Amino acid sequence: MSQLSFKAFCIEKYADYKSMPSNEIYKLFEEKGVIEMLDRDYDILHGFGFEYIVRDIDQFLGGEKTRNMDSG
Repeated sequence: MSQLSFKAFCIEKYADYKSMPSNEIYKLFEEKGVIEMLDRDYDILHGFGFEYIVRDIDQFLGGEKTRNMDSG
């Protein structure tokens, strides 16, 4: 999966998870740096299941921006 496809997947799935329109999730991701985080951590995240990615995004948005990706 390309990085662009991965980001689109994350936006769509997170929008479904939060029951929000995907354009609002995209704006949130842009404002809060999630898009940058998905780019930076793509090599790690794209191999995980969506439950892990949702938890990671929730933690990131909740202010836990410093995390150890190896500890899961």
